[in-house]
Amino acid sequence: MSAKPRIAVHKFASCDGCQLAFLNAGEDLLTLAELVEIVHFPEAGPLDPAAKVDLAFVEGSVSTPEEAERIRAIRRHSRVLATLGACATAGGLQALRNFANAGEWLAGVYATPETVAALDTATPIREHVKVDFELWGCPVNGEQVLQAVRDVLFGVSPAIPDEKVCLDCKRRGNPCVLVTRGEPCMGPVTRTGCGALCPAMNRGCYACFGPAENPNTAAFANRLEGLGLLPDEVARRYHFITSQAPAFRAAGKKEAKDETP
Repeated sequence: MSAKPRIAVHKFASCDGCQLAFLNAGEDLLTLAELVEIVHFPEAGPLDPAAKVDLAFVEGSVSTPEEAERIRAIRRHSRVLATLGACATAGGLQALRNFANAGEWLAGVYATPETVAALDTATPIREHVKVDFELWGCPVNGEQVLQAVRDVLFGVSPAIPDEKVCLDCKRRGNPCVLVTRGEPCMGPVTRTGCGALCPAMNRGCYACFGPAENPNTAAFANRLEGLGLLPDEVARRYHFITSQAPAFRAAGKKEAKDETP
């Protein structure tokens, strides 16, 4: 057994973007590799999915029966388990099928849908096993991932930002897209971590980092409707990349219900 802490990065239903964000850390990742032993990381090369590790990162949502079994095995083999990105923490784009008839979609796409092993829903990892901490984003912030690893190595609980994107915009001097341009921006209910990237480019935030602390989703829905959005359009903004985050899931369902005649 190596004296170094052992780390694994597992992939479930996802686009691999969060693993790439991890790899894009560059020299910092090389420094990390001197402190730990990376035993499983498909995007980087090492393959040992059954390895027992001190810290396991999981990217992606649970979308198939095989994944539902595999995540339980990973939990058993991991001292600490963390989710990596929007798919693992809140379902991701594939969780949009949770609001439709999955069987009808399969039949419309595949000639023999009965051969496709898929669950009716795509769900976050926390709905299947205990998760020790969650790193949000689409993709996740690579610097946050490395800092979380360092924190775990030193026995510290990772500090996960949950303040609103609006505060980051204030600090960075970004003009408010909602106020100055009259465009929908999810910043008032979305946690920071991206560096307020979209507002910095004069684009509205689309909530890829999930709900901020204490998001007032009802009041903000009224504000979006004041900009001319119909309730169904507001619901789609909550039910997008992080639709399975409880606060957004409930807010979107309420708006969709309000739209029903």
